[in-house]
Amino acid sequence: MAQSGRVVVIGGGIGGLTAAVALHRRGRRVTVLERADSLEPVGAGISLAPNALRALDVIGLGDEIRELAAWQGDGGLRTPGGRWLSRSGADAAAERFGGPLVLLHRATLVAALAARLPDDAVRTAAGATLVDAGDAGRPARVRTPDGEWEADLVVAADGIHSAVRRTLFPKHPGPVYSGFTTWRVVVRVPDAEFAPHETWGRGRLWGTQPLKDGRVYAYAAALVPAGAHAPDDEKAELLRRFGDWHDPIPAVLAATRPEGVLRHDVHHLAEPLPAFHRGRVALLGDAAHAMPPMLGQGGNQAVEDAIVLAHHDGDLAAYTADRLPRTTAVVRQSVRAARLNLMTSPTAIALRDTAIAALSRAVPGLLLHGFDSVAGWRPPQQPYASGSTPAGKRQRRPPREGRLHRTR
Repeated sequence: MAQSGRVVVIGGGIGGLTAAVALHRRGRRVTVLERADSLEPVGAGISLAPNALRALDVIGLGDEIRELAAWQGDGGLRTPGGRWLSRSGADAAAERFGGPLVLLHRATLVAALAARLPDDAVRTAAGATLVDAGDAGRPARVRTPDGEWEADLVVAADGIHSAVRRTLFPKHPGPVYSGFTTWRVVVRVPDAEFAPHETWGRGRLWGTQPLKDGRVYAYAAALVPAGAHAPDDEKAELLRRFGDWHDPIPAVLAATRPEGVLRHDVHHLAEPLPAFHRGRVALLGDAAHAMPPMLGQGGNQAVEDAIVLAHHDGDLAAYTADRLPRTTAVVRQSVRAARLNLMTSPTAIALRDTAIAALSRAVPGLLLHGFDSVAGWRPPQQPYASGSTPAGKRQRRPPREGRLHRTR
């Protein structure tokens, strides 16, 4: 595939934008088609582990994101009553994995990525449909309300319910309900002082984490039937499920507005795809390997995908060979973690908590050990963003909103 070939990215989320930046830095003419009216992301916080931060190093963004790390001191795992089952420190995690864990608002990362693209690269309010996946002898074709595009490469980063995935692999069963729903809030909590923690209850969990700007990111999950909703509002639902748990959970809930609570059922791809590409189209992120959020790796794996895709520079078979085994393993590990986190049997919970507490005393930092294979990943090449900037001035103006206007 020629270096000057056009790339069309379907989806302006974290994975799609990372791919766009990486391919732009390779000299490609990149256009991102986002169906929403703006790049404002759906969701609240995202945790970036050292594996994703190393990937972002390749496009010159890693250190900027590392500066947003807010976890200091000890954190760990607790019971609803507040008892610590396992403690670990930010320094110990950074030493083990070769870098910090950084929690930030999704909007912050999206803005940082968009700022590294030319002003006209991102087109919002531009829904896209794959018409033809193309092959070695013809380009792929993408249709939008304002015209049709031909591309040497189409990157499909259109999410868990990906229309492109259904087009490429119509016999694949698609995502399945993971058995639980999640809530997320970002809020300022007056006089909040707490150790970052995740708390596991009976079929429920809660996490409270600090952000660099002084706000608190909190997330929760519970086993519920698919499609369920609170009879009143989601803040009231959180109060019913978590209002009597340990501090600072009641304070976080008190500071939360009902309209500030996001709730989403969780789905994942239980059956791996046969490949992450077909023709001239590559699937990326949740479109390729949606997973439960228990390892916090959904966005991280999308960032890895993007950097590996740019590294292989059009060799989509090599991209699949690199990414399919790894992401399949991470999906399975995330499913196992969800089962462990959301146990419902009192006997099994008691055994789990006792084992974690005992093993954590015997082996400090035990819970970090299981994360080694995930966080230890490194990109396939040294950062190429640390040298000269590729041709074309980096633009830091916000992307233009509005309909797609085709330019050649």
